[in-house]
Amino acid sequence: MKDIEKYASSAKLALTGDEREALSARADALIESFAALDAIDVTGVKPLVSVLDIKNVLREDAAAKLVPREELLSAAPQRHGEYFRVPRTLD
Repeated sequence: MKDIEKYASSAKLALTGDEREALSARADALIESFAALDAIDVTGVKPLVSVLDIKNVLREDAAAKLVPREELLSAAPQRHGEYFRVPRTLD
């Protein structure tokens, strides 16, 4: 019950006595359900990252040929030095 009052105060909640009692009972039930999980022996069980049997689906990180800056900027409608000039979007 003391924790419920602390959490309610932190969250700026004004709880009635009945609401505190109900939340306390629900929190106790939740903590008990986690205690049941805590009792399970998981020695030797590898952590599971995904339930799907998927390997790395990302492409290989390989160097690619870069287009020279001047070639890219040659197609720009407007430029400012070595940068693209674009319409202003913020006032």
